[in-house]
Amino acid sequence: MPFAFTRTDRLNEEVRREVDRIIREDVHDPRVTGTYSVTHAEVTRDLRYAKVYVSVLEQNLADPLLTALKGAAGFIRRCLGKRVQLHYTPELLFERDTNIAYGARMTSLIDAVIAKEKDAHHEDP
Repeated sequence: MPFAFTRTDRLNEEVRREVDRIIREDVHDPRVTGTYSVTHAEVTRDLRYAKVYVSVLEQNLADPLLTALKGAAGFIRRCLGKRVQLHYTPELLFERDTNIAYGARMTSLIDAVIAKEKDAHHEDP
């Protein structure tokens, strides 16, 4: 059975895409730097709130970036309201997404184990 996208799924993706675009084009805060990505958004059923998950590659830039986004949430919400036709524009709650960093750490640990096993095989006669 094919996956059926619901209205909420489409809305989540549209909010994610537009918030990402707004941050990149319209937010001119010097703390919004580095390699970051708006990974996903979750809009509540009543459309009052939207959690926006942001992944930051450089860990030392994560806290200032999230502080800047939380400070600009009202501005971003106003821009979102102009771009997305909704009866009510959700309040934006920015959260740090650690899935990409976690995945990168797991990959490096797996690579280290594989390298260790290869070295152990080469040392055994």
